[in-house]
Amino acid sequence: MEIVIRGGHVVPGADLPEIPRGDVLVRDGMIVSVGPPVDAAVPVIDATGLVVAPGFVDAHRHVWQAPLRGLGADMAMPRYFAEILGAALHSYTPAEARLATLLGAVEALDAGVTTLFDWSNATTRGPDHTDAVLDAFEAAGVRAVVGHTDPGDDARRLASRHGRVTGALAVLGGEYGDWDEFVAQLRWGRDLGLMVALHAGGPVVRPLHDAGLLGPDLQLVHLNAITPDDAKLLADTGTPAVVTPTVEAVMGHGPSAYGRLEDAGARPALGVDVVINSAPDLFEPMRDTLRTRRLSSSADRPPAASILRAATIDSARAAGLSDRTGSIEVGKRADLVLLDGLSHLTGTAGDLAGAVVSSLTPSHVRTVLVDGVVLKRDGRLLYHDLPVLRAQAAPLGTRSRT
Repeated sequence: MEIVIRGGHVVPGADLPEIPRGDVLVRDGMIVSVGPPVDAAVPVIDATGLVVAPGFVDAHRHVWQAPLRGLGADMAMPRYFAEILGAALHSYTPAEARLATLLGAVEALDAGVTTLFDWSNATTRGPDHTDAVLDAFEAAGVRAVVGHTDPGDDARRLASRHGRVTGALAVLGGEYGDWDEFVAQLRWGRDLGLMVALHAGGPVVRPLHDAGLLGPDLQLVHLNAITPDDAKLLADTGTPAVVTPTVEAVMGHGPSAYGRLEDAGARPALGVDVVINSAPDLFEPMRDTLRTRRLSSSADRPPAASILRAATIDSARAAGLSDRTGSIEVGKRADLVLLDGLSHLTGTAGDLAGAVVSSLTPSHVRTVLVDGVVLKRDGRLLYHDLPVLRAQAAPLGTRSRT
């Protein structure tokens, strides 16, 4: 199957030059050419006046919390642990976990997020919940990495998955649990070839380095207390770091580590984290990061385009998927978004990657493809009815308030 996205302003990402008027040819879900006009009798998506960009990659989200959106506007961490990770999580049946995950995945797709690294607490409940989560992502059509939170046979089978929905290991980590147990889990996950993710404030970085445990297959999330010296350790070892600036600010984690990481030479990724107190898209985290960087005392004003990189190729690297997604390049899977709102600038040599960060919102997401399959076209989801999903999942949110 072939399709060509014709005449758009192509923003390939990964620091590649923009193409003011270019075609993107997709064959069997793979990008086979970028730029030159395609003269072939294949189905066409007319992208005239639109920005063609890599699909956004959310490197850290608890997708199962989608029905709880808005419940935690003033929720601090103690209440979050008790009410969300405690009561709400443990009330989910497998069917409810599927519905919640499907809702979260479709909301992400609607906002142009084509890949999710799901820190899936719901998988802790057992194999039936894990199957429900996997089925939800398959049904949604999104690319997903399901971070299982319990090392064992249930997580082991995720290591054998290939294709659009794959597995990872999401562990408590060295700062919040027993160190020896954490190291054993990390090595177990690595032996299976899984990306291993953990929440961290920052103090764990030095012990990880001294033990020789840092590396590209270890993802550290938040790091609000990381020092510049420890940020350099992550950069030097290629260890991915993910920040979730909107939620970190609202819930009082501390100042975002993005600037310290970037200044040290690391390539920080972006995530939504939880929607109990934030929106399910990456536009706000991108702008939040841009504002914070521009307000810092740094003499250098980072280009806005660098923040788009954080939400695409750098987040793909943090999810272990940079060889498959995160940029528009020949040989990668066709995970693409078409964005309106900048038609007066498309076709020029201007920096539209920066304009995407500074000026657009989810309402500008016109068309979304994952693996070459069109899931949203001309502003309309093709396979899922988002209002219906929200209505079906509403009782889960209502139950959590009682």
